[in-house]
Amino acid sequence: MNTGPLKCAAICPDGTARALLMLALAFCFGVSCTTPPVKTESAPQPAPVPQRSNIKVDVRLGGPIVVTTSAAEFQILPSGYVQASLLKGDQKLTLDQPAASGSDFLVHDGRETQYALDLGQVRLQDSVGKLGRGKRMEIPAHPVDPSVTNIQGTVRIEVYDDFPTLLLSSAEYKNTGKEDLHIDRAVEQQHRLNASLANRKAQPYDLWSFHGSSYDWGKDDVIKLSRTFTQPNLMGAEVKGGYGGGIPVVAFWTGSVGEAIGHVETLPLTLSLPVQVDADGSVNAAVDIAADAVLKPGETYSTPRSFVEVYAGDFYEPLHDWSRVLQKEGWEIPKPSGEAYNVSWCGWGYEFNVTPAQMLGTVPKLKELNIKWATLDDRWFDTYGDWNPRRDTFPADSIKKMVDDFHKQGILVQLWWLPLGVEDGQGRWESHKYIVSKIAQEHPEWLLLDKNGKHARMTRDLATLCPAVPEVQAYYKKLTEKFIGDWGFDGSKLDNIYSVPMCYNPAHHHKSPQDSVNAMADVYKTIFQTSRAIKPESVTQSCPCGTPPSMAWLPFIDQAVTADPVGAVQVRRRIKMYKALLGPESAVYGDHVELSAMDRVGKNWREHGDDFASTIGPGGVVGTKFVWPDPGPKFKPVMLTQSKEEHWKKWIDIYNQKMLSKGTFRNLYVYGYDAPEGYAIEKDGKMYYAFFAPSRSLWKGEIELRGLQPGSYHVLNYAEGKDLGTIEATAGAAPKLKTEFRDHLLLEVGR
Repeated sequence: MNTGPLKCAAICPDGTARALLMLALAFCFGVSCTTPPVKTESAPQPAPVPQRSNIKVDVRLGGPIVVTTSAAEFQILPSGYVQASLLKGDQKLTLDQPAASGSDFLVHDGRETQYALDLGQVRLQDSVGKLGRGKRMEIPAHPVDPSVTNIQGTVRIEVYDDFPTLLLSSAEYKNTGKEDLHIDRAVEQQHRLNASLANRKAQPYDLWSFHGSSYDWGKDDVIKLSRTFTQPNLMGAEVKGGYGGGIPVVAFWTGSVGEAIGHVETLPLTLSLPVQVDADGSVNAAVDIAADAVLKPGETYSTPRSFVEVYAGDFYEPLHDWSRVLQKEGWEIPKPSGEAYNVSWCGWGYEFNVTPAQMLGTVPKLKELNIKWATLDDRWFDTYGDWNPRRDTFPADSIKKMVDDFHKQGILVQLWWLPLGVEDGQGRWESHKYIVSKIAQEHPEWLLLDKNGKHARMTRDLATLCPAVPEVQAYYKKLTEKFIGDWGFDGSKLDNIYSVPMCYNPAHHHKSPQDSVNAMADVYKTIFQTSRAIKPESVTQSCPCGTPPSMAWLPFIDQAVTADPVGAVQVRRRIKMYKALLGPESAVYGDHVELSAMDRVGKNWREHGDDFASTIGPGGVVGTKFVWPDPGPKFKPVMLTQSKEEHWKKWIDIYNQKMLSKGTFRNLYVYGYDAPEGYAIEKDGKMYYAFFAPSRSLWKGEIELRGLQPGSYHVLNYAEGKDLGTIEATAGAAPKLKTEFRDHLLLEVGR
């Protein structure tokens, strides 16, 4: 598997290495290898013959190559364009409108070079590997422009039976000239999408879309495309504003068919997935790699493994399949700690200057409301990077005493912190002016440098420790041991977590500046595994505030979080996103319920939400940040009043009774096309449905209760305790329920 864009020199002709290996094996087994005594108890069983792939490949000399799986058809045109179609009964559904150019091309020495495939020289073979059985093709490619004679290409195509809607591809370009050649950019999986191919009445851009980039705080990642839409979708390394990372997937869908592209390498490669609505209204999307590589004569440049998927549904399907592929390739998604599903209260309601007395003052209400977690949030510490308690708010050993006091009340405690960021005397965040942290003074050689030799900045305008330095990884192990082992915290809330800049520090001897971006995963793995080793039921949460997560640290958490959602719609969509990425039983914190309704006030937001249903219904974990007792008018918006307390108690009781966050998320409703917006959770032999009205007005109509086996079912509105009678489910037809509701409708359906 490729681990990213790379450059390699040809060493020997094709087949030489394989021939030498076979000769050595023959010599070993046939001549002189020493073998252990033969056991005679039972004859060795022959290795099972792998089952052949059921995928059909029709190679036509004039093109196209037609690849047919159990669910899709992929046509590989002579231009190199890959057209994906979904097979549904006798229908062939697609959004792909092939352009004259191919799906892959190069820009080298400032010149764009398109390629044509040599379909008469296709090498086709069965493939058995990490992704199972399938078919693999190698297709030579030559520049369309006959004046370009110094570079030749090879396109590799992979399709697997266990992933029948997915086609993987990569390309290799060889410098066949006599002079150095500069690769500026490599583009793969370029597709031109047109919604009117699926719906004649639609405009070409009439598509819902998902964009996995960590681009800007609060920006929607699920978007209905407009006529003028454009977005660069930078992935991997840090971007402007300290964001970055992302999930390298963009997806588009109608009510009947969808298409997605991205890459499936297990590293957070720095590239982009630009999306743009063109002048004719069609949607252009691609995987664009800023290669900036020099090839000497005979050397080759290989692109990452990218994919195109065609499917029925919304963004859940391609994200779920992308995660499945990465897990086959080596990703390990941990099972969440059992404590990750319990209700959490956060001290952020008191903002930056919270004290132990304020934290512990909430204990009576936490116990009354049956809340199991308390989080000590931002600015308990003196300096980013050193992470010692502030003397003015947490003097002496008060932080450890606070944790002990929570534990005596049966409440677990989580600690807020931000790995890799350090103060270097430059800049500030809110009211806190940066000094030079002790760690930066003692180990300036650990700092990440930009191209100009200056301290590269990460989120909050902090200097950055380079995660690729082994001593930095060891430092974060010691910090975790202090927080979880010495102080007694039960987990970490890792916040403002995005990516890091590329590192150009010559003292680190990186093979590539990308090493720092890739190694971010190692620090988060260290924190996660160290926490688990000390406290097996600890909870590590990472929050990419206001954006999608980074694939770098995603496998090293117990609990995902909807990450500063701007309203209830983002809460629901991000719960669904994480259920796709981490698994249908994953623990996804809905963040503070107060964030479920927000209004813009100048440059700030006023938070006044109480929509627990948007967390409970889709299977999220409930949280809040109320203050109590009354600390004064500044905190009035989040004060737990008597009326709010009754509302909070009702919904937290519902959450604790149903525990739908531990159920199995069932993706039965298509976002943007099924009305009202619907979610389904299967748990303990019952189905739980959640429907949300598109506005505050009364919604009237019929709802489909999908996913039920044939039989009679009892329907209960479990939020209001109302019996809605019985329904009958039959094979092939979901029962319908005539209803009306405002805001939300939560149903329990059982036999």
